[in-house]
Amino acid sequence: MSESPAETTGTGPVVVGYEGGTSGEDALAFARQCAHILDTTLIVAVVHPSAAAISPARVDAEWVADRHRLAEEILDGARQLLSKVDTPVGYRVMASSSAAHGLHDLAEELVASVIVVGSRAKGPEERLFAGSTAERLLSGSVCPVAVAPTGMRNRPERQLTRIGVAYIETPEAGAALHLAARLARRTEAEVHLYTVVADEAEVLPPIIGPDAERAFAATAHEAYQAALDRAIAELEPDTRATGELLTGDVVDVLAELDRDDVLFCGSRGYGPVRRVLLGGVSSRLIRKARSPLIVVPREE
Repeated sequence: MSESPAETTGTGPVVVGYEGGTSGEDALAFARQCAHILDTTLIVAVVHPSAAAISPARVDAEWVADRHRLAEEILDGARQLLSKVDTPVGYRVMASSSAAHGLHDLAEELVASVIVVGSRAKGPEERLFAGSTAERLLSGSVCPVAVAPTGMRNRPERQLTRIGVAYIETPEAGAALHLAARLARRTEAEVHLYTVVADEAEVLPPIIGPDAERAFAATAHEAYQAALDRAIAELEPDTRATGELLTGDVVDVLAELDRDDVLFCGSRGYGPVRRVLLGGVSSRLIRKARSPLIVVPREE
């Protein structure tokens, strides 16, 4: 079943994977905000299992038909939740081997600007797929993947004013900063770059000595601060941006940040270009972050 999306300003649609339950409501809330900010169409997709390659045909067909009916019921729930929104919305039910694979295919078909999902696997008792769609999406998506934190559905909608970026001087973080800066110029928001430096005790073994350890830590801080300054200086002149050095475990520190309307980070630093790949930081952040998180594929 498909409903054609309305005409938009040229930005690709926001695709949201909806599975029902509170996690699905969180995803819808964030996706609706993304579509509003980008002035584009919202596409709500429910993916159900497709027929197995080798199976008893009749039994399999009946089971898939039952899954399709369940998917339609779940989609009706999304329609009710979005019945009063002003954003143009399209609805899709798809069959695929996994929710992540189906959303990948839909994003490529529609040239989506972003895919949005919830951060938890919790949903209705009868789920179409088991496991974390968010983690599977972060293994090859052709466009940014946005993960809505738990409780996003209960947050009041507000104007985008502050965009956080997890930054270190790498091409992957640079891609995240580039996209965040574009969004900031579009919305007149401020970009805030974060570089997290390990505690001194985590950098060098104790036998090195406190003086050498402090000297090394000071040099590292100077290098990271210089990288932040360079990144900010290279942004477009009309981009408002600041930088901050933080200390501690990178995931724990970033996860606790709740001062930003959204937090951008890069994906893993190797693999095919223009695809999101699950990295050590992004894979842990999607489970812990308080702010909505957008993981960006690296550029060519």
